[in-house]
Amino acid sequence: MPRHVSCNDCSLSPICLPLAVAPSQLDELDGIIRRGRPLKRGEHLFRAASPFGAVYAVRSGALKTYVLSDEGEEQVTGFYLPGEIVGMDGISTAHHVSNAKALETATVCEIPFHRLEDLSQRIPSLQHHFFSLMSNEIRADRELHMLLSKKSADDRVASLLLSLAARQQRRGLSSSRFRLPMSRYDIANYLGLAVETVSRIFTRFQQQEMLLVDGRDVEIIDREALCGSGRLQVEAP
Repeated sequence: MPRHVSCNDCSLSPICLPLAVAPSQLDELDGIIRRGRPLKRGEHLFRAASPFGAVYAVRSGALKTYVLSDEGEEQVTGFYLPGEIVGMDGISTAHHVSNAKALETATVCEIPFHRLEDLSQRIPSLQHHFFSLMSNEIRADRELHMLLSKKSADDRVASLLLSLAARQQRRGLSSSRFRLPMSRYDIANYLGLAVETVSRIFTRFQQQEMLLVDGRDVEIIDREALCGSGRLQVEAP
């Protein structure tokens, strides 16, 4: 990414780390951020067991995180969209416990963690915002476990779509029309379902006139029906 791009120029500032920083302090935050080359689709940002040294703000594109089972099977653990922070899994262990891979061409802002810690001590609002992000990660993990243990397959798919819609809205984009950055396989893996089940559910939601689906392009046409009764909306990755 070009070096001259700054937080001041970024449309994601209202939902990213700059949200917690006064305009007069924005240059300090901007000064610690590194902006590197784009990640190609399928390229890793970091791998499990690699040393932890930074967190990353997604600037464009999308990433997924995943872990490998003892048998080498992949388990998707989260999806990260522009403005969201990835890489916090390594804070307590000094190394990453998951892998992060680009779902499509993506760019990130690398934020060295030791410098973020130093800056947070001088800017309490930044520290508070980062703690909130960590809390959201914990809550999202808990909600995912609840989703997988108690909800039907239809509810799991609906909840993911509603989560993506809410995250689109936070970026100032349409919450009813969006493109899925992940494949059906990744959706199924994340939700603990078979790919065929996910495909059938998308077809059924279309037949019930809740969605319009064209490949990865989705339009929610009946949000109330999609929400259903008592469905859990997973608001974070």
